[in-house]
Amino acid sequence: MTSPGARLSALELITLVLDEGSWISWDLPPRYGAISTAYAAELDAAREKSGVDESVVTGEGLMHGRRVAVIACEFAFLAGSIGQAAATRLVAGIERATTEGIPLLAAPVSGGTRMQEGTPAFVHMIGISAAIAAHKSAGHPYLVYLRNPTTGGVMASWGSLGHVTIAEPGALVGFLGPRVFEALYGQPFPADVQTSENLYAHGIIDGVVPPEGIADLLDRTLSILLARPPLPAPHDPDEDVPDVDTWDAVVRSRRPDRPGVRRLLRYAATDVVPLNGTGQGEADPGLMIALARFGDAPCVFLGQDRRGQTTDQPLGPGALREARRGMRLAVDLGIPLLTVIDTPGAALSPEAEEGGLAGEIARSLAELVTLEAPTVCLMLGQGNGGGALALLPADRVIAAQHAWLSPLPPEGASAIVHRDTEHAPEMARSQRIRAIDLAEVGVVDRIIAEHPDAAEEAEAFCHRVGAVLEFELSTLFHQDPAELVAVRARRFATGV
Repeated sequence: MTSPGARLSALELITLVLDEGSWISWDLPPRYGAISTAYAAELDAAREKSGVDESVVTGEGLMHGRRVAVIACEFAFLAGSIGQAAATRLVAGIERATTEGIPLLAAPVSGGTRMQEGTPAFVHMIGISAAIAAHKSAGHPYLVYLRNPTTGGVMASWGSLGHVTIAEPGALVGFLGPRVFEALYGQPFPADVQTSENLYAHGIIDGVVPPEGIADLLDRTLSILLARPPLPAPHDPDEDVPDVDTWDAVVRSRRPDRPGVRRLLRYAATDVVPLNGTGQGEADPGLMIALARFGDAPCVFLGQDRRGQTTDQPLGPGALREARRGMRLAVDLGIPLLTVIDTPGAALSPEAEEGGLAGEIARSLAELVTLEAPTVCLMLGQGNGGGALALLPADRVIAAQHAWLSPLPPEGASAIVHRDTEHAPEMARSQRIRAIDLAEVGVVDRIIAEHPDAAEEAEAFCHRVGAVLEFELSTLFHQDPAELVAVRARRFATGV
């Protein structure tokens, strides 16, 4: 274990994360143009102090036997600042990782761009960002570990572009360094804002992990992202489900002990790496975003979490912005997207209106219909209103026996038509909201039986769901996303 507050050097971190003896440097000697005598002396002193020839090191190694590329800052070299030689080295390392088709791990720790080189160094952040974008566009994972401190142009470029971003506990992480803020504005920057923990609380990063935990977390992440499931054999016919009364299904779906997304993942998933928030300052507890694997089938998981949806904090527009982050991840990473519907309804409040809830529902629908990735939707429980519909469009729609989908809660529909809530059971029946009704009209493709109720057989039920999800995700994994989009668009454009 490293001692609290100790800063590992770049090579010490690499030694901690990679398999013993596997590190191979990619670095060539740095080249500088005309520089001042004073700056040359600073560079010499930095080399002597740090033991490396520039503020970044690049190379490759094995992590749990898997080949990965690494770009890492060395803070002892001029505070990890990025000059033109360091930027050139970074771009070369990123491009080599892209060419060789291997995941890229980044460990920035830096005060930003190098003040001794001014704007010419500053604009190199564009080239670094472009190289990262190309790596991601090629479908290769880019994983970031932010260290203490990471600020300035580094945080505003390659530090903020990860598919998955985690940070060191207690790290100073932000755009404007607190010393600069105080010099410019004559007062200290508010405490505890630019910290790993605060960024996590605001949905900007995915986790706070000590250095000793990096290798295991990244290995689990890559085990999901790089999984390649075989094409499954045709499945046996699905079990027949009884014709349970609609209102009975609604009541069963509302049982507080009915398994939700967390128990589904606990019992049915092979691997799970929770993610967090939009990456842009929002996190809604009503939506769970994760990378997951069911058997050998990987996916980006977007699940409405009933445990996180309360009367005081119902599903809000931030949850759908978080979902849209997951949609983009699925396309970037070339893996299927799994959405899970289980919501008593989206927020009905001034805050939701001002947060653009209607627009977020519309954008989610449009993005899912046109998403260039395989998609599966699981209707797990309640499916109330636009908040549920926003996660429905998919190549395959699977439903638990007692799941349902309705424009409004049945009580709300009753209030509109009958001006009371007593007719809710009647409205539910007339609106054909059950999974079995939706299968008859082509909205639902498969129904998973409950024996007789998921709440009474949670583990067995979740295992059955997991087996179906593994089959559907594995089958879609082998199909052309462009063809899936065309079929999906026709399916929802022509009505069902």
